[in-house]
Amino acid sequence: MDLAILLEHCKRGDQLAWEALVRQYQGRVYAIAYHYVGNSEDARDLAQEIFVRLYGTVKTIDHQRFVPWLIRISRNASIDFLRRRKVRPQSGETDISEMTDLANDGANPEELCDAGLRRSVLYRALSKLTGLNREVIILKEIQELSIEEIATLLGVPVGTVKSRSNRARLELARKIIELGGLPNGE
Repeated sequence: MDLAILLEHCKRGDQLAWEALVRQYQGRVYAIAYHYVGNSEDARDLAQEIFVRLYGTVKTIDHQRFVPWLIRISRNASIDFLRRRKVRPQSGETDISEMTDLANDGANPEELCDAGLRRSVLYRALSKLTGLNREVIILKEIQELSIEEIATLLGVPVGTVKSRSNRARLELARKIIELGGLPNGE
C-alpha cells in the first residue's frame, strides 16, 4: 500500500493500517537501533519504543517527510539509549555471535558461514570507527540515505558529509585490514 494512503488511514485510527505501517518499517527501525546499540534485545526494545512514539504523533506526520523523520527518531532514540547506558553501564560485553543472527537467505552452509564471518569482521570494524564516521557509514551505506538527507539529519553542510563519507570508508577499510581482512580475500 502507498505510504500516503497508509498514513491517511492511520490518522483516521485504522488499526489494520497501523499494523501494516509497523510491519513495513519495523525492519528498518530495528536495523538502525541495532547498528547503534549492537545488541538484538536492546534494539528490539528500542524499536518498540520508537513505534510507541510514532503512534502518538502519527496524525501530524507528512508522508513526504516520513522516512527521514522515522530515521531521525530512530537515531535519536538510539543515541539517548547509549547515553543512558553510559550512566548505568551493562554488566557484560556484547556477544559478537548476536551480530550474525540474520535470516536464512537460502544459501548453503558454507556460504552462510563465510557471510557470517564477513559480517562479524564488518561489525567489529564498524564498532571501532569514530562516532561520526560510523554514523555516516550506517546512514549512507546501510540505510541508503542520500548525501543531502544525511546533511539535513546531522545538521552539517553537504560538503562535510561528502568528505566524511570518503574518510569513513577509508577508516573502515583500515579497520577491516587491522582485523585480518574479510574471509575469501575480499
